[in-house]
Amino acid sequence: MEMLQNPDFWIGLVKIIWINIILSGDNAVVIALAARALPPHQQRLAVLWGSGAAVVMRIALTVVAVQLLALPYLQLIGGVLLLYIGVQLLGDEEEDEGESKEHGSLGAAIRTILIADLVMSLDNVIAVAAAAKGSNTLLILGLAISIPLVIFGSTLMIKLMERFPIIVVLGAALIGWVGGETMVSDAVLKDFVAANPWAHYVAAAAGAAFVVGLGKGLQAMRSKNAH
Repeated sequence: MEMLQNPDFWIGLVKIIWINIILSGDNAVVIALAARALPPHQQRLAVLWGSGAAVVMRIALTVVAVQLLALPYLQLIGGVLLLYIGVQLLGDEEEDEGESKEHGSLGAAIRTILIADLVMSLDNVIAVAAAAKGSNTLLILGLAISIPLVIFGSTLMIKLMERFPIIVVLGAALIGWVGGETMVSDAVLKDFVAANPWAHYVAAAAGAAFVVGLGKGLQAMRSKNAH
């Protein structure tokens, strides 16, 4: 009860929730892209389980995030994984809607969500850990409260993607952008990026262009083979 009467506790909680609102935008895009390939009745399950599992994973990640980010080549590998996921999500996109559209599997969608969130959350959780100031209760409570925010954002994105297909391409580009940023943030490139700040933006833009270009190319090939 003393903890609940401490103003610092509530200030820290608000900080964690606000950080998650700001940093969960790209995660909501990934969840929406992965879930929209499912039948409508499974989309909610993918969003619910994907979001919940991702937040639990973030709690575990927060404990070791600083040490993980110091490991060489980890973010390079993670960035490549994000590029692969972005290309896969865009390449699997069907241009034709309707009865003939193929649906993906629930397990595959949740797996994609977790892998992407694992990579994208590595540096995000450092901000959350700093706001928690060593309080595991504050950390878990703040992240748990953020679950409905991620779920709402993902559900909204699915509806927008169905109405405006261009958002799918923009979403894939965002994944590529984050993938490029992740790769260039690796510990082995720290000195190079410090000396050449432009490299950060070049890598991010290259990642976005790579995902959209290759994803669209695969989409065109699959459409051609289907016909």
